[in-house]
Amino acid sequence: MPDQEHQKGFDSTNLLVFLYSYRKPIITITFLAALVSAIVSLMIQEKFLSTVILFPASTNSISKSLMTHDVTGKLDINAFGEEEQAEQILQILNSDEISGYIREKYNLMEHYSIDLTDSFALTNTVKEYQDNVTFKRTEFNSVRIDVLDHDKHIAAAMANDIADRLDTVRTRMQQDRARIGLRIIEDEYKSMQEYMKSMDDSLTAIRRMGLTDFEVEVEQLTKAYYEALAKNNKALVKDLEKKLEIFATYGSAYRSLTENLEFEREQLALLRAKYEETKADATRSLTTKFVVNQAWPAEKKAYPIRWLIVLVSTFSAFLLTVLAVIALENFRKINTKE
Repeated sequence: MPDQEHQKGFDSTNLLVFLYSYRKPIITITFLAALVSAIVSLMIQEKFLSTVILFPASTNSISKSLMTHDVTGKLDINAFGEEEQAEQILQILNSDEISGYIREKYNLMEHYSIDLTDSFALTNTVKEYQDNVTFKRTEFNSVRIDVLDHDKHIAAAMANDIADRLDTVRTRMQQDRARIGLRIIEDEYKSMQEYMKSMDDSLTAIRRMGLTDFEVEVEQLTKAYYEALAKNNKALVKDLEKKLEIFATYGSAYRSLTENLEFEREQLALLRAKYEETKADATRSLTTKFVVNQAWPAEKKAYPIRWLIVLVSTFSAFLLTVLAVIALENFRKINTKE
């Protein structure tokens, strides 16, 4: 401890002299902090880091990649996704469906030594999972999956399973929507088929009356009619008049049905193509990602970094001790003046 003269002559600018005068408590506290932090760091459970790096695919829709008839609208099946697709993947990776699947498969409540009788057991398990499993988008627009665990094999298996589950969840989401669209298109397709069948039945009934090719037959009948008139063939004229009457009665309906059927066949073909595309999306899928690196069991621990813990703790203790000593010295100085 400094004497009274040193207290009166204390100059805060001469910090080194001041610290030297308090060297014993500063060194003692700093040493104890280093010792305690070293012991604590040794007590912290080691964790190993496993990482999966993947790129999002531009699309996993079979119809858009393989079945689109318009070449300009077809997407490259091998194209990498953009920032939007990467953000979508991050949202899915953070979903309850994936975390719940992993928690159940690896029995994380027991694996993390969570008290099962605790009323917040599930909340604690989820928090531990979120602390150990992280997802982020890299500067290269890839997605990184990091898993920390005290068992290096489980860390690697969890990381790979999360990446695999990504396909399952995204495909399930898209197929749920595609199945709704499939039912709508299927109903429309069947309705159009029934409508075309009714038109075809009407056209068949007209054809049974002898009207099969309106344009050609009208021309031929008209020519034959005038020839019969010229020859004064009354029986043939009467017969041709009956046929011409049929053409006059049903001709417009025949032409209308023929034109409508042609148009509806084109629409049905387009609807059929859309039906097949939607059916493919509802029942099949492509991978949603390109895996760059799969996870593997780490050879070295990633956590804790003991030397860093000791260094930070020791420096913090040293700094706090110095500040405390300065504060104490100033307080004594004020009391002395009073």
